[in-house]
Amino acid sequence: MIEILAFNLVEGADEETFVLADKRVQTDFAYQQPGLLRRTTARSADGSWVVIDLWRNAEDADAAEARWADDPAAVEFMSFVDGATVRSKRYFEREE
Repeated sequence: MIEILAFNLVEGADEETFVLADKRVQTDFAYQQPGLLRRTTARSADGSWVVIDLWRNAEDADAAEARWADDPAAVEFMSFVDGATVRSKRYFEREE
């Protein structure tokens, strides 16, 4: 399952500090979650951001999501994110 989180940073956020927070959430939270196969973060030319997670299945993603709000690294990461701009979508492998 592929999960995509698109967002903008809050007004006045320092991008270098955000990138450090993103690295912390990746090592201290994301890659500690069972079922996470890959995570990458990218920035577009217009300044918007995307995080793409590749999960073994939706249940693993759901379990990580339940732990997200209480994790210090995740809380720090989200402090940079403009909540009004967040868009999240899940994509599932097509069965043939």
